[in-house]
Amino acid sequence: MEIALYRPEIPPNTGNIARLCVNVGVPLSIVGEPSFDLSEKAVRRAGLDYWKDLDLRRFADYEEFRTKKEAEGSRIFLVSKFGTKLYWDVDFQKTDVFLFGRETSGLPEEIHKSCPPEQIISLPMAEVSRSINLSNAVAIVLYEALRQEKTRTNPKG
Repeated sequence: MEIALYRPEIPPNTGNIARLCVNVGVPLSIVGEPSFDLSEKAVRRAGLDYWKDLDLRRFADYEEFRTKKEAEGSRIFLVSKFGTKLYWDVDFQKTDVFLFGRETSGLPEEIHKSCPPEQIISLPMAEVSRSINLSNAVAIVLYEALRQEKTRTNPKG
């Protein structure tokens, strides 16, 4: 499994997601340029002492990311409020990649159009809600995928 962020904007969200990725042993991909500095000096100054343990992968744009993941045989799931399938209704696989959009604008329409509708998933929210915090959404989806994997490999718990 892998978490991917499309042009993230809020450093603390990316830091929380990176810490989660380190703690559960999954890579983090950054697709496109983030809105903040990811240099070694910047992350050290921010106190991200676990950053050295992160399996961080960088992609210039979505096309490079998609081409690489498809060549690896991975399914890319877009996590979007526009998804018509709830995340808990998907049978995730160990090679799946979860792509999350920008905090303020989500994923661009052209990325939505490039993905099969059954691979655009959402989290349930009240109708009055605009979004769920990015790092919370990542944790929710990732832990469900990990739970499914654990259940397959050790059905008795």
